Formats: sequence, C-alpha cells, structure tokens
Amino acid sequence: MTQQAAAACLIGWPAAHSRSPIIHHYWLRTLGIEGGYSIEAVPPEGFGEFVLHLAAHGYRGANVTIPHKERALQLTTPDERARAVGAANTLWYDGDTLRSTNTDIEGFINNLDACAPGWDAAEEALVLGAGGSSRAVVFGLLERGVKRVRLANRTLERARAIADQFKGDVVPTLWDDIPAAAAQAQLLVNTTSLGMKGQPPLEIDLAALPANAVVADLVYVPLETELLRAARARGLRTADGLGMLLHQAVRGFELWFGQRPTVTAELRALVEADLAAH
Repeated sequence: MTQQAAAACLIGWPAAHSRSPIIHHYWLRTLGIEGGYSIEAVPPEGFGEFVLHLAAHGYRGANVTIPHKERALQLTTPDERARAVGAANTLWYDGDTLRSTNTDIEGFINNLDACAPGWDAAEEALVLGAGGSSRAVVFGLLERGVKRVRLANRTLERARAIADQFKGDVVPTLWDDIPAAAAQAQLLVNTTSLGMKGQPPLEIDLAALPANAVVADLVYVPLETELLRAARARGLRTADGLGMLLHQAVRGFELWFGQRPTVTAELRALVEADLAAH
C-alpha cells in the first residue's frame, strides 16, 4: 500500500481569495516534496468538527484564517505566541496532540529584517490599529527589544486593552495625537485595513517622522499603498504586507513537510502576478 502524500490546508470562511496555495505549491515544487495544500471553506458552525478531525480529513496540519483564528486557539494546545496574540493561524500534530501557534509575529519581524536591516535600533514605534494583527506586531516589537510602543486607535479602549496585556511598554494614543507620536517614532506600522482596496484611505502626514524612520504596512492589496508611496517619496525605508504574508508561511510549511523553505524573488513575483491578475 502506498503512503498518502503529506497534505495541509487553509481553513477559512470565505477562503477562495487566499494566496497561500500559490506559496506552498511553489515550495513543494522547488523542494521536490510530494505533497499538497488545499483550501477548505468551512462555516463557523462546522469549524469545531473539522478541526478536531483534521487527520481524518487527510491533513497533517492547517492554516486558519478569518473568522476562525480565536476558535482555533480554544480547540488546540497553543504556544506562548498564540496565547499572547489571542489567535492561532497555524496548526500541526505533535503525536496525537493538535498544537497551534501564531506565525504573524515572525512573518512581520522577518519581513522587517529582510526589507530594513537594522530597524531594531528603534527605541520607539508607533502602531496604528488595535485588532488581532496589532497584538502580533506589538508582541514581536517588544520581544525584539523596542522600548516603547505607542498604539493609536480611533477607539482608545481597544488600544488600552492591548496596553494592559503588555504592561507599561505600550502607550494607548489618541488618533488625533498621531503627528506628535510620529515625531518620536523610528518605526511606523499600519495594522488597520485603511488604504486597502475598497476601504477608506489612511490619511496621515509622514512629515513628522524622523529621517531614519522605517514604515511598514500590513495591507498588500494594493501592493504599494499610499502610505508606502508617501514614505518612499520621503526616502524612508519600507516593508510591505506581501513580504509579511510570504514570511509568515515559512514556519507552517516546515512543521508540515519537514523542510524549511526560503522566501525568494521568484516566489514574490509569482504572487505579485496573481494579485495583478485579480
């Protein structure tokens, strides 16, 4: 009897728009691994049953996307990163135990390292938005040694909730106070959906940022957001959302298929072409 090829999947609702299959199929092909990666559109009411019987569905692990990330945390054995972020996006079996992590943290940090080496000399960062991806960004920045993170959100209570979780190193900041906060920040990160295709623009003046500042945007549709365009026009170094998407996929692939892949210019061009076509 031939052994079934290793397979993983992306679980979401909806999920058809995901670029994850392009990324993982590229790595399977270039590394010569016999395996597969599928999309599973699973509604919220069916998520528990699907995840708890992941192996029976033929999978050794999965990525989890909206709206299932918080539920995935509850149904698995999460690591410190997933618990800190309050959401899991990568699942794998350790024996019979279904474990989980959140790779948004290393995706964000590793992309910054690739795009703006030395960024971690920043003592202070300004993060826009207080959703789940914001928690991942804040966790990664503090872990890397950034002394203070100012967290700006239109609803200050949400910023305060994250600040309480991370104790005194995170300062909740009013949206109107962004210009003053930017003057002290060597790193600016947009974790909101503002500036995304179909969303309102992110209206922010970068004039106050120091000349050595780095600007990162988690949005990757469009590839070059107005924020990144304005930053580059000022001569600032930038890191885009597509880079984070590519880097966050590395750990899951390694856990499922046993080899650590690399993010290459060829892979990036492949995903860019798909984004341009849609």
